[in-house]
Amino acid sequence: MRILVVNVNTTRSITDSIGAQAARAASPGTEIVPLTPSFGAESVEGNYESYLAAVAVMEAVRAHPEPFDAVIQAGYGEHGREGLQELLDVPVVDITEAAASTAQFLGRSYSVVTTLDRTVPLIEERLHIAGLSARCASVRASGMAVLDLERDEKAAVDAIAEEAGRAVREDRAEVICLGCGGMAGLAEAVVRRTGVPVIDGVTAAVTIAESLVRLGLSTSKVRTYAPPRPKRIVNWPPKAG
Repeated sequence: MRILVVNVNTTRSITDSIGAQAARAASPGTEIVPLTPSFGAESVEGNYESYLAAVAVMEAVRAHPEPFDAVIQAGYGEHGREGLQELLDVPVVDITEAAASTAQFLGRSYSVVTTLDRTVPLIEERLHIAGLSARCASVRASGMAVLDLERDEKAAVDAIAEEAGRAVREDRAEVICLGCGGMAGLAEAVVRRTGVPVIDGVTAAVTIAESLVRLGLSTSKVRTYAPPRPKRIVNWPPKAG
């Protein structure tokens, strides 16, 4: 089984971190192929960058030369999953939805701890669209920018754990979801600080993708995610220069 794990930003070190976390979660015999988009922002922290990333991710997947069995979109609260589902005949799993759906097996309510406050509405909207918001106690911001997560892991763990603790105490959350692909690998440290289950979306997405492939299931094509209609697309992809 081969699973593409696509970073939504263009920072290769984050792709490497996401890929390593996915590989640790994968079953024997599953090959993880990390992909970095060829264009886009170095980190995705707003609507403009998210819509740009959606196109970049779709193009990265379309350009991949080898066959694959599933795709994971490794961006939290980002746009584009629906487009991938139209384009592909294999399962597509978004880490936002993978984490939230997994959380609902583990407690009555969950909270998401993300990066900057400006990303909170994007995550809330994605959870609402996916039908996963009813049991979301809160989406909290740690105040750490995406690129800060790599620069100072201790500070990142401290900030995330502090907000996770507040979510448990003040919002009555029983499970915590790490709300950024760049937080891959931080779950154990946050568990030690909070005492509740902590879900890394990359890990959850790998497990779900593997299960769908083994069950022989993929996206329904009868209506919402039917393949794009054949038509002329003007000036795409754009020419360099």
